[in-house]
Amino acid sequence: MDNNNWMQQLLMLGIGTTSVMAEKLREASEKMVKDGKLDPEQAKEVMDDMVEQLKSEQDNWGTNMERQMRNMMQDLGVARQSEVDELRGRIDRLERQVRDLENKMWR
Repeated sequence: MDNNNWMQQLLMLGIGTTSVMAEKLREASEKMVKDGKLDPEQAKEVMDDMVEQLKSEQDNWGTNMERQMRNMMQDLGVARQSEVDELRGRIDRLERQVRDLENKMWR
């Protein structure tokens, strides 16, 4: 399972959701300006605030999703990349030692 691919897809889902929300907010503010319930400057201010809040929530969502994914992988017993790399290094050293011992036996 490609963890980065899953995380990337989840982050893209968050970005897409944020984009849709921003578009709906823009449409709603334009309608309120058109109906005279909000002046254009207020609408711009509200939109800017809402978009900033959505971006902030998106960043938090991505961070939380990564944390949850790491915890889930750990709970499932999936090794971290650093652990796999360490084991590969140990295997390489052991293979070298075995080759060295075999070479000594044949001399």
